[in-house]
Amino acid sequence: MFTIREMTAADRDTVMPMVLEFYQSPAVEHNVDASVLEKTFHDAADPGEPLLRGLLLEEDGVPAGYAYVTFCYSGEMGGRVVFFDEMYFRPACRGKGYGTEVFRWLKKEYPDYPRFRLEVTDANEKASSLYTRLGFRVLEYRQMVLDGALQDPKSK
Repeated sequence: MFTIREMTAADRDTVMPMVLEFYQSPAVEHNVDASVLEKTFHDAADPGEPLLRGLLLEEDGVPAGYAYVTFCYSGEMGGRVVFFDEMYFRPACRGKGYGTEVFRWLKKEYPDYPRFRLEVTDANEKASSLYTRLGFRVLEYRQMVLDGALQDPKSK
């Protein structure tokens, strides 16, 4: 039986190896410092952190994977958005429909949120196929990020 429960600090030794596997997979296109991944786990397991929710995904009571869900407000949607940040399943637990179950569960948890959003790399074909089957569509935005200080364009 597949179940979903809140992640706790006691899950660290179970979750972190899966996080490290996720970050070495085609789902991620750049390196992330291990200390950042540790901090994210601790924030995800902290019930007082309002913007990040960690989920432990279990098959018959045995950890099968994890997911991180974040939240933001979208002006174009006029409301809060669920941003599905990460989902990982151990290889033996893939292809069993559990990913679909996670999204069904999330839709029940957040029925009034007008949009669910996620990122997927082109190399992560199986995940992309799942998301398409579930009804996700590609938005033609180019994502840009700024890590660190803002550069002064006049200084170039």
